[in-house]
Amino acid sequence: MSDNVNSPAHYTQHPSGVECIQITEHMTFNIGNAMKYLWRAGLKSPDAIEDLEKAAWYAHREVARLKREAARIKRVKKKK
Repeated sequence: MSDNVNSPAHYTQHPSGVECIQITEHMTFNIGNAMKYLWRAGLKSPDAIEDLEKAAWYAHREVARLKREAARIKRVKKKK
């Protein structure tokens, strides 16, 4: 029987036997969430497309965050 709170089946069915959180807890929030949706694509629900779209949404958010951070660093360096 699956424990939907502590160890949901859609995160533990990977052939490696590794649970998704064991990997994603070492990532940034956006990358971890993108990975989570890639990991479970088509497992929690039959709609893999929705999971993949959510993964892309988080990946795009991370790209935007990194671009903002790079611009901020560039501005700080320019002031010196």
